Amino acid sequence: MSTSRLSIAVQEHGLSLPSEGRIAVFAPRVDADLSALDRSRVDVIQPMKPDHDAFARAGFATVLSEGERYGVAVVVLPRAKAQARDLIARAARCADLVVVDGQKTDGVDSYLKECRKRADLKGSLPKAHGRIFWFEGGDFADWLAPETQDAGEGFVTRAGVFSADGIDPASAALGKALPAKLGRVVADLGAGWGYLSAQILKRDGVEVLHLVEADHVALDCAKQNVTDERAQFHWDDVREFKPGSRVDTVVMNPPFHMGRRAEPDLGVQFIRTAAKVLAPSGQLWMVANRHLPYEAALKESFVKVDEVAGDRSFKILHAQRPTRAKR
Repeated sequence: MSTSRLSIAVQEHGLSLPSEGRIAVFAPRVDADLSALDRSRVDVIQPMKPDHDAFARAGFATVLSEGERYGVAVVVLPRAKAQARDLIARAARCADLVVVDGQKTDGVDSYLKECRKRADLKGSLPKAHGRIFWFEGGDFADWLAPETQDAGEGFVTRAGVFSADGIDPASAALGKALPAKLGRVVADLGAGWGYLSAQILKRDGVEVLHLVEADHVALDCAKQNVTDERAQFHWDDVREFKPGSRVDTVVMNPPFHMGRRAEPDLGVQFIRTAAKVLAPSGQLWMVANRHLPYEAALKESFVKVDEVAGDRSFKILHAQRPTRAKR
């Protein structure tokens, strides 16, 4: 959320924030500027661990879900439509005044049109390839996302998590490519809602499985999808993850986006974390989009790297014996 939109709306375009009551801010990313708000009254509602921790370090109260009532609720639009509608509905449920901020690429203008039909629109400001608008009242109950939704094969997900509508084809291919034996201790880095973890637990000899996921909503889904007692769940930034002991195998389908912004370096950082947590004889199995140049990072961190499967869209890579094993 840019300073120009929120601050200018408050200072020059009639967005009058209540002087009392707490302020809910839904889903702000780490680069969001909340300086127009009274920090002592703000609840940052953010399930993504890196952003959650960044706001906590900045002195904000950070929570995973909203309280009962707020003086105003601010929604920073996410990329997923179902999630965006859910956040707007939750904001309207807990506050009389709702502020919505987003980029044109996130569909902010379409949300403005829809909200205008349901609520009392108080103001709108287009700025910096986006828009901020605010309204009062309105019934948005039908926009609330269900607690879970069916992803097929008995798995459940929730609006906004990666591959919420079904099993990701790349993850499905990686799951099939995994060997019969993976070792005693395995880590699924960026485990999401648990599809790959469920495949890992079908392999012989697995005694401990670490599911590491930054999105608390996805991790809650994983806890419903993976009920095996060998599973250990970690709400953590993969880049900061440190298991209690060395890992025999890492399996991962790393993200390469932050919102709409491509960040292929995320995958590189996942590779480096894998090398750090693996035992000297450990191995990494990963899937990635065909165009992402991860081979160089893999060769920097592992003795042996092979592409073992794939198609025009993605590739499955197998790396062995980390060269940067020290944590």
